[in-house]
Amino acid sequence: MFKISKLNYLFDLFYPKICMSCGNALKSQEEIICIKCLLRLPKTGFHFHEDNPISRVFWGRINIEAATSFLFFSKQGRVQSLMHNLKYRSQKEVGIKLGNLFGEDLIKSPLYQNIDFIVPVPLHPKKLSKRGYNQSFMIAKGLSDSMQIDINLDLKRKIHSSTQTKKSRYDRWKNVKDIFEISDNNQLEGKRVLLVDDVLTTGATLEACANNLSKVKGISICIATLAYANI
Repeated sequence: MFKISKLNYLFDLFYPKICMSCGNALKSQEEIICIKCLLRLPKTGFHFHEDNPISRVFWGRINIEAATSFLFFSKQGRVQSLMHNLKYRSQKEVGIKLGNLFGEDLIKSPLYQNIDFIVPVPLHPKKLSKRGYNQSFMIAKGLSDSMQIDINLDLKRKIHSSTQTKKSRYDRWKNVKDIFEISDNNQLEGKRVLLVDDVLTTGATLEACANNLSKVKGISICIATLAYANI
């Protein structure tokens, strides 16, 4: 045991684990994100208010019960660094960690009680194979762990669309309008689901997903994203 501890100490000395937010070395009791960065996460608190900037994004577009985002996204900020590590540097544990923290907040809100399933926005199999994981699923996994709610994967992406980056609001909507489908309605009938994505910009992808989910008999939909980019 002493030899293993000594080897771990030497490994950490030469290859220290770093904070996925600020890039500084983590201390022995810290994981993924340092305490300093955790305390400075720009939380929105939107999930405690039915009328908030996220729910307003979807007014008149889709029928949902509640919508929220956990963190404010800003360029060159802590959240951008975290999301970049999650999406492009294979640091999927970032999504699980933040999803877990998000879930701990959501279970305190009366707006997000009695959720039956968590539904992550899916990736097309081609993109999933290239990246190796779905970042929205990692967030959903963290939420699932802290909220004790199962994940449902019946929402599928049937068409491999181009990236949404740098597209206009209309082009984003057009790009994802008909690319999703439900593989099996039975499990979702009459259920209350939490639709989960990484970042909310125009809401086009979530709108397309929710439109497909709303075809399921008796379903009710809540929306939660990890971050909100007010563009």
